[in-house]
Amino acid sequence: MEVTSKRRALGRGLEELFYNEPIDYNKVEEKIITETPKEAITMVKLSELRSNPYQPRKVFDEDALKELAASIKEHGVFQPIIAKKSIKGYEIIAGERRVKASIMAGLEEIPTIIRNFDDTEMMEIALLENLQRENLNAIEEANAYKKLLETLSLTQEQLAARLGKSRSHITNMIGLLALPEVIQQDVSEQKISMGHARVLSKLDNKEQQRELADKIIAEGLSVRSLEELTNSEEKYPKAHKQVKTKETSNDYKYLQDELCERLGAKVRIKSNKIEISFVNGNDLNRLLEIMHIEPRG
Repeated sequence: MEVTSKRRALGRGLEELFYNEPIDYNKVEEKIITETPKEAITMVKLSELRSNPYQPRKVFDEDALKELAASIKEHGVFQPIIAKKSIKGYEIIAGERRVKASIMAGLEEIPTIIRNFDDTEMMEIALLENLQRENLNAIEEANAYKKLLETLSLTQEQLAARLGKSRSHITNMIGLLALPEVIQQDVSEQKISMGHARVLSKLDNKEQQRELADKIIAEGLSVRSLEELTNSEEKYPKAHKQVKTKETSNDYKYLQDELCERLGAKVRIKSNKIEISFVNGNDLNRLLEIMHIEPRG
């Protein structure tokens, strides 16, 4: 019965694999390997494997690859890679580092789990890896969210739940893409911060946005100073006026929303407790960095 269940799991897509929990790229490989019976692992020629076509080529640490290659040469490959069948051979879903090290070690084939992810899921995996494993700047992150929204035909609220982020964080990030190209470039080059960009993105006048961006760079204007400067609705008209919502029974609703926006994570305040959700270790480290907390170990 257990083997039958595992066999059935092999055909599950990415979303079904994670049920209703946020999809964590770091667990994609772990879940697939755990649910795959040994007899379903096959040997694939290294010459037939290629990178996920939707994943930008990465630079691998040569010394680390040599160390892994030496280990593989002596002990073999302990953990199978995951790939999907394509027109020409196989596309790597997870385990590209092991593939490169195995080639370096002189192997001809590698243990592989074949999964039938479609092109949309392959693209989602690539984008998730970029979001959850790479140090993206704000514009790159916003573009990744935009691509996921378009590819998966999701609402911002659905995407937020899927990634374990707050909806306001997704909305704010997507809003940065409405900024003039020159300001987006300034954000990418870290000449202005995401906090600055978020304030600028709420303004309606593109010329004012550019003038203020120049002022931020030239004068080292803080985010708080920028907020105070643009506080006048007459002088600096906003692109979208905030609609006042009906008061809720939660006295801390405003604080909860503010924390969600600032942390880019789900935050809940109830019964004198603050609960902050995070997706994985990398996301936790991101939150600790925002709160200026140095993790131990």
